[in-house]
Amino acid sequence: NYDERLKHLRAHAAAGSRAGGILEGFLSSAERSLAEARHTIEPEKLDDAVALLAGAETIYLVGLRRSFPIPPYMGYALGKLGVRNTLVDGLAGLAIEQIGFAGARDAIIAISFAPYASETAALAEAARDRQAKIVSITDSAFSPIAPLADLWFEVAEANYEGFRSMSATLSL
Repeated sequence: NYDERLKHLRAHAAAGSRAGGILEGFLSSAERSLAEARHTIEPEKLDDAVALLAGAETIYLVGLRRSFPIPPYMGYALGKLGVRNTLVDGLAGLAIEQIGFAGARDAIIAISFAPYASETAALAEAARDRQAKIVSITDSAFSPIAPLADLWFEVAEANYEGFRSMSATLSL
């Protein structure tokens, strides 16, 4: 839990580590995540995902809880590229209504890592029921969003004291 994570960070500080040492821990975990992604993300699969997404009328971006920072940034980047997208942020509890506009001409990028956000899986399943194509980014074949996807990417994010780097996912 977060209390334990903070306790470990404080223990580093008490052992003589300063803010720079903590920053080094976070930077090292980001480097490990990026190095792993270089070896595990298959270029052919990436090309297939790009083709699937390029064929979509609208790309819906779904990622809640610890994955939440990623979809808004994707939305920003896609918007700058002129790609129509919708951020499913669940604001005011309207996530199911937001995803309800997705259909067979659309695609979903669903992102979730253990412990998986059940609402992300439910939204991906609702989109699948409406015949939308799904690209998932997750950490395991056992993730609830992996079997729902037309294509999925396994991204193992390293962590520092329980706080995961999202560097590889953001890069992908």
